[in-house]
Amino acid sequence: MKSHVSTPFFAICASAILLPSVANAQDVVVAEEAATVTEFTCDNVDRYTSNWRDNWFIQIGAGVNQPVVERGFGISNGRKVVDKTIITTEYNFGFGRWISPYLGLRMNALGGVLHWDNPTPLATDGWTRANHVNLNLELMWDMCNSIAGVNSNRPVSVIPFVGLGGDFMWNMRGKSGGAPVATNILNSKDDPRTRSWTLPVSAGIQFRFRLCEYVDFFAEARAAFYGDNWNGCAYGDAIEANVSALGGFSFNIGGRDWGKYNECVSASEIAALNAQVNNLRAELLAANQALAGAVAAEAPVVTNAVEVDCPDQPLLATVRFKINSSTIEPQEEVNVYNMAQYLKDNPDVNITVVGFADKDTGSAAYNQTLSVRRAQAVADCMVKKYGVPSGRIEVKGEGSSEQPYPANNDWNRIVIFVNR
Repeated sequence: MKSHVSTPFFAICASAILLPSVANAQDVVVAEEAATVTEFTCDNVDRYTSNWRDNWFIQIGAGVNQPVVERGFGISNGRKVVDKTIITTEYNFGFGRWISPYLGLRMNALGGVLHWDNPTPLATDGWTRANHVNLNLELMWDMCNSIAGVNSNRPVSVIPFVGLGGDFMWNMRGKSGGAPVATNILNSKDDPRTRSWTLPVSAGIQFRFRLCEYVDFFAEARAAFYGDNWNGCAYGDAIEANVSALGGFSFNIGGRDWGKYNECVSASEIAALNAQVNNLRAELLAANQALAGAVAAEAPVVTNAVEVDCPDQPLLATVRFKINSSTIEPQEEVNVYNMAQYLKDNPDVNITVVGFADKDTGSAAYNQTLSVRRAQAVADCMVKKYGVPSGRIEVKGEGSSEQPYPANNDWNRIVIFVNR
C-alpha cells in the first residue's frame, strides 16, 4: 500500500465529489484562512516499557536477627541491669515485580525464633523466647538505575526499601519451656499474654549481585520497628525493634529487560509531515477561492455530473501511536478531528480505518491484535466524540505484515485512512 497520493489525483477525486453541489449552490462560503496543524512538542525524555509478564522475581534467603527490647530497664537485687538478647536464625521468602527500572514492589515474609532477657521489677529472671512471623509490602528503589542510568546488565545494584506490614508473635514462654516470664501485659483471663499482633514499619538496604540473566545473589540489612507491647512487656522506650541480616538468591522471571522509546526521535519527521499538511491546506483554500470566483462569474450549471472512478487510496491524515499502545495521544487527535470534519463535510464519502504495527517489536499475532485495537480506537473517537455515523467507517488491521513506511520502522505504529 502506498503512503502518499499526488496532489493532482487527489484534486480530481475531490472535484468529482464536490462539483455537483457547488455548481448548484446559490451562495458559496469560502473560509478566510486555512486551519493549521499545531507544532509538535516533546520533552526529550527516555521512557521505558515492558510486558506485564516480565520483571517478576522470587527470592529465598536466610540469616540472623536480634530483637532490641526494653533496653536496660531491668532491676536485679536492687540494681539496674542491662537487658540481653540472643542472635537467632531467620528465614525469608519474597516475591514481587519491578514496575519500572527504578521502582519495584515486594511482598516479603520473614520468620524464626526470638530470644531476649529483659528483667523487670516483676521478674528478675527475664529470659523469654517466642516464635514470630512478619509479612510486609515493601517499596524498593533501584538507586543505581536512577543515578547512573538504566542498565539491565549492571553487575551490582544498591536497593534501599521501606515497607509496612503485620507481625504475629506467639508461644512466649520461659527459656526452659516453663510458664511465661518477664511480661506485664495480661490477657482477658488475667494471665500473662503469650501472643501479640503488631503493625511494624520496616526499612533497609539490599545489595544485589548479578550471577546471570535469571539469577542474582542478594545481601540485605533491615530493621523492623514495633510498639512497646510487641514482646508482651511494656517498659522503657516506646519503640522496640528487630534487626536482621540476610542473604540468598533472587530468581528473575521473564528476564529483566526494558523497551525504550523517545518521542523526540521522530520530531523532525513529524514536523515535516505537519508542514506538508499545512501546505496542502493552503493549496486547498486557494482552489476553493478560485472555484468560488468561477461560480460568481455565472459558470454554467452542470446537470449531469461526470462521475470519476477514484480507486481506494490513502488519505493524507495519519494517527501515530507509541510503542505497544492503542491510546490516541493529544497531539495526534487533531488528525482524527480533521478526518471527522472531512466526513461531515462530504456525506457521500465512506472510509476504512487501517491500523498497523512495526515489525521490529512483538510477534505477528500480537501485532495483528494491536493494529486492530489502534484502528478501533480511532474509529470509536470519530463516532463517540465527533459524531460520525459508525456505518460510514470500516475498521481493519494489517498488523506488521505490511509496512507503509519501510524506511523507518517507528513510523509504522500508525493508523491511516483509505477511501472506499
